[in-house]
Amino acid sequence: MINFRNTLDFAKELDSKDPLKSYRQKFHIPQHNNSDMVYFTGNSLGLQPKTTKDYLQQELNDWAKYGVEGHFLAKNPWLSYHEILTDKTAKIVGAQPTEVVMMNQLTVNLHLLMVSFYRPTKQRFKILCEAKAFPSDQYALQSQIKFHGFKVEDALIEVVPRDGEYEIHHDDIYKAIQENKDTLALILIGGVNYFSGQVFDMKGIAEAGHQVGAMVGFDLAHAAGNLKLALHDWNVDFAAWCSYKYLNAGPGSVAGAFVHEKHHKNTDLPLFAGWWGHDKTTRFKMDREFVPMENVERWQLSNAPILSMAAYKASLDIFDEVGMEKLNEKSKVLTAYLEFIVEEINKQKKNSLEIITPKANRGCQISIVAHGQGKALYNKLIENGVIPDWREPNVIRCAPVPMYNSFEDIYRFGEILTKLL
Repeated sequence: MINFRNTLDFAKELDSKDPLKSYRQKFHIPQHNNSDMVYFTGNSLGLQPKTTKDYLQQELNDWAKYGVEGHFLAKNPWLSYHEILTDKTAKIVGAQPTEVVMMNQLTVNLHLLMVSFYRPTKQRFKILCEAKAFPSDQYALQSQIKFHGFKVEDALIEVVPRDGEYEIHHDDIYKAIQENKDTLALILIGGVNYFSGQVFDMKGIAEAGHQVGAMVGFDLAHAAGNLKLALHDWNVDFAAWCSYKYLNAGPGSVAGAFVHEKHHKNTDLPLFAGWWGHDKTTRFKMDREFVPMENVERWQLSNAPILSMAAYKASLDIFDEVGMEKLNEKSKVLTAYLEFIVEEINKQKKNSLEIITPKANRGCQISIVAHGQGKALYNKLIENGVIPDWREPNVIRCAPVPMYNSFEDIYRFGEILTKLL
């Protein structure tokens, strides 16, 4: 247990002892008045690794040099480029290499996976999700329900926080599963709720869902690169995530997909087929009949977006060097220090701030209700060199990312926020 202090010297002392402090120098930090900004928005868009330019330039050079032959002659041949990302990505999400592939975008992947794992019948047709899921997830679920001819109000179960609370109790999730055990087809929940920052018990939810015969998937947009995951061991059926938040792959970069190996050879699973999901040993024979790969790659549609994947690889190589274990260790201390600083501000400002992220279930992100404040506070933070994230009506989302944020960042945030309040 660290006895935190709200002083610049103490923050600098923690930074001096941080075994990961050098990794901050591997990223471009946005500037404000010739100084590093306090960047707390890695949960929205991660910072750019300084090596990204070189990784992209390598592919541009090979494109210029070889043209189409770059698929075979590039330093990292494009034909199999996605395969060089697999092992390191699998480590990040706790999967077998055959269970992970980088492809498409997050919501595209969710739709493709629901083709296989949301197969409603007249008896079993409901989907369970958390209330206030990210809007894109809500749109995807609603449209899937309508596509299959059901009504959203009949088929979508949203587990809500209790009155006056922001946290969704796991007991309420398990209760909803049991109450709908005979009609539940799919559970699809965000591993981390984007608004509150609450981390859900993915292992427990997967077990509860499987006990009643439902499929279980997760949107890991705010979990991949943030939490230590174990998708394979948790027996999750499927998952999808983006790579531009904690994984620092750049705006709109390639997304990831996971399908547990128990489903790989199930020929009864329907899917939308594309030629990159075809058995790669015969893919270029251009046969009319689709022969799927016997791993997660069977869900691929199109050939790899090389430039997007190159940007992802730049960050992925850094993750592999550090490891999620060490990142999680630092993350816990960073987040605890941020919580301490907010509590210190409340002593001065009469409880004007309220942390709504549950202490026992959180990752990098802390969501703070700024009572009596509007978006003007967020704008003032930006003007003073702090980039958090704002969610209406009065929530500041802060994500001190262990890869590049420092304890001094947290102290400076507290100092600036105190002044503005």
